[in-house]
Amino acid sequence: MAEQLGGLADDRALLGRTSTAERVSDILRSRIAEGFFPPGTRLSEDSIGGALGVSRNTLREAFRLLTHERLLVHELNRGVFVRVLAVEDVEDIYRTRRLVECAVVRGLGEPPYPLEGPAQAVAEGQRAVREGDWKGLGTANIHFHRELVSLAGSARTDELMRSVFAELRLAFHVVDDPHRLHEPYLARNREILRALEAGDKGEAEKLLAVYLDDSLERVVEVYRRRVSAP
Repeated sequence: MAEQLGGLADDRALLGRTSTAERVSDILRSRIAEGFFPPGTRLSEDSIGGALGVSRNTLREAFRLLTHERLLVHELNRGVFVRVLAVEDVEDIYRTRRLVECAVVRGLGEPPYPLEGPAQAVAEGQRAVREGDWKGLGTANIHFHRELVSLAGSARTDELMRSVFAELRLAFHVVDDPHRLHEPYLARNREILRALEAGDKGEAEKLLAVYLDDSLERVVEVYRRRVSAP
């Protein structure tokens, strides 16, 4: 916890003079997504508030916002914890991803498409593989799908999926083999990107749908085994 709080204190400067619950929640959301606070971690008001230099009321409002996003859970007489997803939660996350991501690709207009973001995410994944950074590869994969969603040009869709992808990271942090979990999907990201570069959104949607179905099956298989282990 000391190391986690030390890293969190580094984010204090991000608050600047506009220290708000929204900014605090942004910082904590990022730290949760990065695995600094793994699922099941109890978040101490005193320690986190001290590290960020914010009031108890501000921190509680940030906790409330993240609880609404289903990243935290408040347990009576115990405190606030990073949420541990149920298998059903993981399945629902993937249902939402399939509905939204495939609809975004299906609804693209005429090519060419602005694919700089997805291409950069693929390059990020390739760098992570060369460096053996398998958690970094997982982050790059999520960046790829976030950039796909951004092709819709909808701030509301981006906001919805920001929370969905943050929840997905909670599941990934429970899995103990990020190499096997993430590496097979880098090649699939490249295939989807190539289809979009060719202007074939129909092929890209088919590849994406199979990708998400296969990923759901793999993640749920591993996640169920992990959360049911003693």
